[in-house]
Amino acid sequence: MKRALIALALAAALFETVGSVHAATLKATLIGLEDDPRLERTRLERAYLGHAGGPAIDGVQVALAEGGFELDAAGATIALSPATARSIEAARAAAQAAEKAGAAVILTDLPADWTLAVADAVKLPVLNVGAPEDSLRQQDCRSRLYHLLPSERMRSDALAQMLTSRKWSKLLLLIGPSPQDQQRAATAQASMKRYGLQVVASKPFKLSTDPRERDLANPLLLTASNAYDAVWIVDSDGEFARGLPYRTVLPRPVVGDAGLVALAWHAQFERYGAPQVSRRFFKAAKHPMTDRDWAAWIAGKTLLALATAIPKGTPANWAQALAKTSVDGSKGLNLSFRAWDGQLRQPLLLTDGQGVIAQAPIEGLLHPTDVLDTLGADAPEKLCKAAAR
Repeated sequence: MKRALIALALAAALFETVGSVHAATLKATLIGLEDDPRLERTRLERAYLGHAGGPAIDGVQVALAEGGFELDAAGATIALSPATARSIEAARAAAQAAEKAGAAVILTDLPADWTLAVADAVKLPVLNVGAPEDSLRQQDCRSRLYHLLPSERMRSDALAQMLTSRKWSKLLLLIGPSPQDQQRAATAQASMKRYGLQVVASKPFKLSTDPRERDLANPLLLTASNAYDAVWIVDSDGEFARGLPYRTVLPRPVVGDAGLVALAWHAQFERYGAPQVSRRFFKAAKHPMTDRDWAAWIAGKTLLALATAIPKGTPANWAQALAKTSVDGSKGLNLSFRAWDGQLRQPLLLTDGQGVIAQAPIEGLLHPTDVLDTLGADAPEKLCKAAAR
């Protein structure tokens, strides 16, 4: 009798343990900017290509709603908590609070330096959905930092591939006045060099109310005096670039931040189930799905992949599995993270804003292992010194 009671007690304890493990919930926290200037009403109304179309949480929530059946079938659950930060210190504190509350993953839609501060503040994996800077993938990389949004180098490589395929090899480069423009121009020039393109002239532009600087905002003056096959414009703000196509001296295409733009997503993409994704997003968020919305959506898909693959997991299990996770981004291929910089491999869409003109990598391009690694810094180019994932 005593042995039977002991056996029953052990069975009950085992049942409780199994039940508690089975009921494990993958907790995630999304940290965004408080009073985000990218979401200011007039900027959203302008709908510049490559800029935010709405808060990142919209994309994550759409992905989690789509995966409800999968979660139920796996007996898994995901709890997403939003947080906002007004300063880099507040972002760091929000990440630490999330870690203390049992979060397994942190998602960030923050500037690059804030994202880095969050990654350094916690021991959890961090999914970057909002910062495209190459520095986060290169010299400032972290072993637990992963990137869903394409890097600036990936976008410029995609455009350079397109120009090379069309034999538009001579370029006029126009560069905006901000430090971000200078940084992005250097990245563009690295892509041009990689694919054998020639910059015939590089000129600054500036939108200004100062009459002494009006020549710097005159498309006819800026695009005169040179022979070129295309104009590549770097304009992080977007206002000048939007008015450049069809206003050049020579009848030439414009690429970069207007004309033809390389993006992670466009709502008019019509292959691989993309229209259904865009429709579901529009129905939920009330605006077209942008590439930044797609990055947030694929972050949600990544959480789903983790939760359904290891429904009885712990934060440590999920962190270990993240580097090996592959997800379907409705781009025709399963997408995976690069071991050397944490960037999500993915095709990019080349769009004029009205439709998708082409995809990169351009058809016929070769690579020793994975053609997607022709977009962005390849393994031999890595500057990342973080421990391998």
